[in-house]
Parts: sequence; structure tokens; C-alpha cells
Amino acid sequence: MNTIKYKILGLCICLFVISNNGIAQKKKAIAPAPASYSIEGNITGLADGTTVQLTPGATHSSESPVAETTLKEGKFTFTGKLNEPRFFYLVFGKNKGYIHLIVENSKIKVTADGEVSKSEDERINFKNEVITGSKSNDYYKKETAFKAELNKDYENYHKGTEELGKLYSKARTSGNKKLIDSIGNSPEWKKFEADEKAFFTKVQKTTTDLIAKHKTTWWGPFFMMTQYSYFTPDQKPLFEQFSETAKKSYYGQLVDKDLNPKSLIGTSVANFGLKDKDGKAYTAKEIVSGKKYILIDFWASWCGPCRKEIPNLKTAYSEYADKGFEILSISIDKDEKAWQKALGIEKMPWHNLLDDDKVSKSFNVKTIPATYLLDSKGVIISDNLRGAELEAKLKELLKS
Repeated sequence: MNTIKYKILGLCICLFVISNNGIAQKKKAIAPAPASYSIEGNITGLADGTTVQLTPGATHSSESPVAETTLKEGKFTFTGKLNEPRFFYLVFGKNKGYIHLIVENSKIKVTADGEVSKSEDERINFKNEVITGSKSNDYYKKETAFKAELNKDYENYHKGTEELGKLYSKARTSGNKKLIDSIGNSPEWKKFEADEKAFFTKVQKTTTDLIAKHKTTWWGPFFMMTQYSYFTPDQKPLFEQFSETAKKSYYGQLVDKDLNPKSLIGTSVANFGLKDKDGKAYTAKEIVSGKKYILIDFWASWCGPCRKEIPNLKTAYSEYADKGFEILSISIDKDEKAWQKALGIEKMPWHNLLDDDKVSKSFNVKTIPATYLLDSKGVIISDNLRGAELEAKLKELLKS
């Protein structure tokens, strides 16, 4: 009898334990995600007191830090909370060195070995970087691993063409057409151009495939922000494919704002000064003085649609320049040599100045080509006029 009683008691205990384990597992399964993040850093090789800033990235704008601290025995900590994962830079020593990561509401640890270069700028270089605790950061690294292959491709098609490239660039700068034609028609240069075209076709495909793969989540617009340093109207279809959830995400709203900037029609343009290819400074007031209408054209050497529009601008200029029409082109190029090279090729017969990152921001330029038509008082009367639209507008304004 006692044996039966003990068996029943043992069975009840087992059922109780099983039941409690089940409840515990359910509680574990539905445990809420962390409501905040912490970033704990451990960096070797840098002096105590080195500043560390947490600065937003992937925004196409210069951002201010959201937090700042200093290293103490190589350690630092940041805490906060986010509505969704965000890309940040850990900025060391007043813009001397960077580690990037995607921050989400979790406990994140960052370790790295830092080294201050002995050069005059005292850059901080990092190696052995390890970031743990952010699943989003792990996923980002996985999805962008293809860049290593692209970097290798880039190096490979440039191998053996370095001297030829320098010679070709020198010929363009000096305007030596005979040498330009000679190099351009050589088998080596033709192969280089074919390899370069294939490379950029591959870059374009991998980029659009990556974005399209994530069209239903915030990752889609986020990858648009990181894969394109600047937008052109060509990227609008990429944005339109996103789900409403993706469009309403933090990065979805940033992309929308960049692709569809607020109109400035009716506002006055303040005078500004920039330099031309020879380093000579000009003010906008000097250039447009005495003109009836001025087209300010923002472009860049690497922008295909911008370069394609230049013949249309030349046509408009030749037809209406003597009637009071002026063009001022402003390049947003970061690489001045690339800008100089493009100027040598395009030979635009009007003022060309290089942006200082402030003028384009004052015009809220988010995509290029971007054009603004001003009247003689400096008031913007129209924007984004190109080709036939520009021709029709000028014909209407300068018909007399």
C-alpha cells in the first residue's frame, strides 16, 4: 500500500516540476526585449582622457554627437534607448579614429587595439576589433561581406595600369589631345575601360539587389543611405518599392527627405563665396551682377545624370546668354582632382565653383543634378528645370 502511495506522490512531484518548467519556459519565451542599450568599450593603446563620442551615421549629413565621454584605463560606457536599431560611429580623439557599429537595445561590448600614428595628424588606427551583443551589427557585417570581393576586383583591374593612368591624367590636365587619343586608342587602355565598366556594373547590381532584398523592413532604406553617398532621381524607383513599414522607419523618412527635398521657390538666396579651379574666389553677387535670370546648377564629376545634362545647359547658354541668362555650376565633389578632370573634359563656358559643403546645405541639396532658377533679385522662381523644361521656361521669360 505504501509503495503505491509513494508512487503516486512521486508522480505528483514530477508533474509539478514539469509544470513549473513549462511555465518558466513560457515566461522566458515571452520575456520583453531590453528597453535600453549599453555600450561597454575596452580599448588598448590609447591614453587616459582620450575623448570618445557617439555620433550618428548613415544620414548623408554632418551629425553632432549624441553623447561624449573619455577613456579611463581604456574603458568607456554609453547608455540610452532607441526605437529601432541605428548606425553610429565611435569617434576617438576629436575625429582622429573611428569604429562603426549598429546599436540596438541590448548589452553591447566593443574591444579593439588602438595605435596613434607617428605622422603629424596623429591618426588613430584600430585592429582586432570585436563587437558583440548586437544582432543587427552581426547581420550588417554578414550582408555587406561582398564588399571585400568588390575591393579585390577594384585592385585587380587597376594592376599594371598605374603608370598609364598617370600619363593619361597628365595629358588631360595639359590638354595634350594627341597623347590623349594615343593612350585612349591603345589596347591596354581599352581593356582597362572595359574592365572598369564591368566593375561598376557589378557594383550597381550588388547594391540594388541588397536593397531590394530588404524592401519590407527598415534595412532597405538603411542600405540606401549606406550604399549611396548621394542620391539622384535615378534612385526614386528603389524607394518606391519599399513597404509602408519601411518608408515610415527612421531611415525610410531620411531617404524620403533626401529624395524629395522641400521646395525653396519664393525664397531669397543669400550671397556666398566659393573658389574656381584656379583657386580664385568669387561671390555669387559678382557672377550674377547685371543678369536677368541665373541658373545655379549643383552637380558632381561622378554623377552620370549631371554629366548627361551638360549639353542641354550648353544649348540654353548659347541661345540665351546674350539676353541676360547666366549659369553658375557648383560641384559637390570631395575629390578636387576628379572635379578638375571633369572640367577639362566638359569645357563649360560659364563659372564653375567648388562647394564648401555649406552652400549646398543652404540650398537643401539632397539629390543631384539640382538646379535653381533665380531672378535678378536673387529670388528662386523655379527648380529642377532640365532639358526641354528649361528651354521652355527661358523662352517664356526672355521672349522679348
